[in-house]
Amino acid sequence: MNITSLRPGVIRHLEPLARLFIRLGVTPNQISLLSLLFGIFCAISYYRGYFLAGSLLLMVSALLDLVDGSVARKNDKETRFGAVFDWIIDKYVDTIVLLAIGFSGIPIITHLIPHLPPFADFGVVAIAITGSMMNTFIKPVVYAEAGYRERVDGKIDDPLEGVGFFGRPETVLTLGAGGALGLIWVSVLIIAVCTNLSAIQRVCYLYRRFS
Repeated sequence: MNITSLRPGVIRHLEPLARLFIRLGVTPNQISLLSLLFGIFCAISYYRGYFLAGSLLLMVSALLDLVDGSVARKNDKETRFGAVFDWIIDKYVDTIVLLAIGFSGIPIITHLIPHLPPFADFGVVAIAITGSMMNTFIKPVVYAEAGYRERVDGKIDDPLEGVGFFGRPETVLTLGAGGALGLIWVSVLIIAVCTNLSAIQRVCYLYRRFS
């Protein structure tokens, strides 16, 4: 179980923004690029140590990521490229934001264990990025190998949607909360641990279902 199940309710509350984009003639892929742009601004802010500002920019990026699909459905402009492009943008945002925290030089694991070498902090960032990627990478592998192709509201309906307790929404909210509270190092530690545990949870689920 994860907070992805709350996605439809959140999207309903964002419908006024989706209608505004439609009136302005902004396409879903352009909104995805806007999401990437705000993600880049977030990464720059994190790198410079402006963690509160970065977290606000990350929230805007995440909201735009929700709106692009709504605009596509309302305008009947859903395409397979758009679905793939949305996934790619998400992973670029996740990666550059976490990398920016790593390059910012703030202590992460060395905040708890000061005698560790400085590169240990970047190692934690690398583990967080790996967990984030693995949580997403598992899904297209399942689509390809298990044959899931049916689409519901523009997305492939698969058995992993509600499996894994820590996915992208949890990652974004954890970073946002950490930045707002001045505890971004805690956020990275949580993401490094929980994304990888969530990926293992998905693998165990697939083993029970398909082995």
